[in-house]
Amino acid sequence: MTDRAVSADATLAHAGSRRQPGAPVVQPPQLASILASVGQPGDADYGRGGNATWTELEDALGAIEAAEAVVFSSGQAASMALMLALARDRDAILLPRDGYYNARALAERLLPYGAGPVLVDQDELAVIERELAARRAVLWTESPTNPLLRVADLAALARLAGAAAAPMVVDNTVATGLLQRPLDLGATASLCSLTKSASGHSDLLAGAVLTRDSGLAAELRSWRTLGGGVLGPMECWLAVRGLKTLPLRVERQSASALAIAAHLAAHPRVTAVHYPGVCAETLALARAQMPRGFGPLLSFEVEGTPADAEAIVAAAALIVPATSFGGVESTWERRGRWPGESAAPTLIRLSVGIEPAADLIADIDQALATGLGD
Repeated sequence: MTDRAVSADATLAHAGSRRQPGAPVVQPPQLASILASVGQPGDADYGRGGNATWTELEDALGAIEAAEAVVFSSGQAASMALMLALARDRDAILLPRDGYYNARALAERLLPYGAGPVLVDQDELAVIERELAARRAVLWTESPTNPLLRVADLAALARLAGAAAAPMVVDNTVATGLLQRPLDLGATASLCSLTKSASGHSDLLAGAVLTRDSGLAAELRSWRTLGGGVLGPMECWLAVRGLKTLPLRVERQSASALAIAAHLAAHPRVTAVHYPGVCAETLALARAQMPRGFGPLLSFEVEGTPADAEAIVAAAALIVPATSFGGVESTWERRGRWPGESAAPTLIRLSVGIEPAADLIADIDQALATGLGD
């Protein structure tokens, strides 16, 4: 790569690549648990402390948000290290009431250690300000939320957190750092489950935290090493491969998701659609925070019963009935089937893949007709 500044898109296209004559352009993963060493031990002497393939992935992720990246074995492992690093000597973690339910469950497990979850609505800024003033807390935000795709004013939340000297985390999994840069808006840390859109091929589990606070990055690496939440080199290599096409994938997925959301909003058997691009109340905010697109994830509610929604999911010929999101193949599920989820009983969460939007709309229409008995 040249010394001249290039875009994040170009950096990702060349992630892990080499230009030396005779060397492979795509570097293989470093499949080693130990490295030869003499004298004082170093971080990379043992596989739990470092791996050259980690460095490739962390450099690529860091380039997206101009930050230090620390990768973990899963998004939950990244969340746990982040909570442990930030919640020390704090009384609470403020979490969105409608956010990812496993974040709430994880925070609940921290209660015996002094910092438990306090659920808030992210749009109630006055309430959040009072909660931050009442206790030493971590502000854990998510935008867009999963599964309701609600958009929070991250800059306003960051101002409240800064005034209270509270670290602020943004779960940026739905958008990824390519569509939204929380650190630019004042966040202390940006969290991403690489399992989803970032890697994009439904073939690995991984997570990452991005921060511009070097002390926090060092603390996270310490938790990773001591706790053992390390990412295998093969998963790192796959994630780097996926990041190369992230700009192309999210551009198409965002365009298709917007077209599908608009189509569903006009469907007589659909009672609600949740997607930043069709929510009039927060559309201007979403455009400001996510200028390149709104991502691949949307959800919608149908008339009828949970069994009707399950029948719709089962009736698809193209869309795969499966959990998670962000892959190249479209998937969907009735989200309320998971215990603890905050979704309405007939809400279907759809992850839009890279198939043509017209094919997906046709499949959705026939599934709705079949599942609802038209």
